[in-house]
Amino acid sequence: MKFWKMNGAGNDFIIINNIEEKIPAEKLGSIAAVVCERHMSIGADGFMAVDRPDGDADFKMRFYNSDGSIGEMCGNGARCICRYGYENGLSGDTQRIETTAGIVTGERISRRLYRIRLNDPSVCETDYPVEVDGRTYDCAYVELGNPGIPHAVIPVRGLKDIPAGELFELGRKLRYHRAFPKGANINFYDISEDGLIYEKTYERGVEDFTYACGTGTGSLVTVLTRKGISDGREVHVQMAGGELIVEVLPQGLFLTGPTNIAARGEITDEDLRV
Repeated sequence: MKFWKMNGAGNDFIIINNIEEKIPAEKLGSIAAVVCERHMSIGADGFMAVDRPDGDADFKMRFYNSDGSIGEMCGNGARCICRYGYENGLSGDTQRIETTAGIVTGERISRRLYRIRLNDPSVCETDYPVEVDGRTYDCAYVELGNPGIPHAVIPVRGLKDIPAGELFELGRKLRYHRAFPKGANINFYDISEDGLIYEKTYERGVEDFTYACGTGTGSLVTVLTRKGISDGREVHVQMAGGELIVEVLPQGLFLTGPTNIAARGEITDEDLRV
């Protein structure tokens, strides 16, 4: 099975061309769970299969979290798969990608820089307080697309200085909180005195913090814009894996950031049962 390993701002993915591989869709989740395990296989935050579209799109993106569960969509994954589609002749400088959450359009800005139009919010509750261990957190709740990708957005003072274990426990408790019936990706953020935004996202399906989360960053900037904290124009957000740029415009929600092709090769994992 041929694969590419890519990352977008440190959010890493394994990609296969299932138009060529022809693996039944019901087997892809179990394949994802095996090859995304970092200590036992290639390792990644997610797994994507390019397939033929059902409708008017260049190709379909089937996205799986590292635990094998299906994801509605992934912002950084979509940016990477836009480049994959361009470089493999599946699309031109602009891309139309069919996802579970709806059509995502992409644009090649330069060799490594790609911009996508994220799914519009189907839910955006800017005042959605959540209580954990007797403390109430100033939470907002957003779902991008329909069915929506669930995101909680929570300000945390001194985010960079909070011990990793403490933040992990809070992220895990919030991710499974009863306030989020579908579970949620937990996006913590902090804004410095000079206006710099820093974000850390605990992702469901990965069940840990990732280096970046595209839909999470889009959800964060959507909340900041609706609260009047940001004007929504070219908002730069810093994460462990680098920087993403979000624009909240009348014509839609846009995410721009880097892509990196880390490896190309053949999956030979002997634990796979395809």
